[in-house]
Amino acid sequence: MNTTVLGLDKEQSEKLINELNLLLANFQVYYQNLRGVHWNIKGKNFFELHVKFEELYTDAQEKVDLIAERILTLQGTPLHTFEDYVRLSKVKVGKDVTNDEESVKLVVNSISELLKVEREILDLSDEANDEGTNSMMSDFISEQEKTLWMMNAWLS
Repeated sequence: MNTTVLGLDKEQSEKLINELNLLLANFQVYYQNLRGVHWNIKGKNFFELHVKFEELYTDAQEKVDLIAERILTLQGTPLHTFEDYVRLSKVKVGKDVTNDEESVKLVVNSISELLKVEREILDLSDEANDEGTNSMMSDFISEQEKTLWMMNAWLS
């Protein structure tokens, strides 16, 4: 069997590296969207959302690092250019978003896209018997599902 230093199948690891790079690209756009809405939010919900968006972008920044480190652990190379991020990302770039409702909808849509990629990675990591990636995706998914629920509750 053709395995990596971690004892994982090389071909399955390559698929995971590609998907993790896709997730990394999506997370980088999500992160930048969060910085934008944090900086530019206006209106009566400014104080509440300004703090919430900072909490979310701090979390996203940590997750970006975890994703890149996982790619390296699997012996891959994390993407690191904005050109790659924008080209690969399904998360839409939010430009000049200042309205509270529009900002929260941008976050909701972004997280929904992240969850799609994470669930795909979860399936692949399960098949590859890659507990490290599997555990990371499970943690991301459960946290983001809760955030999605809260953001949708706010929008209601």
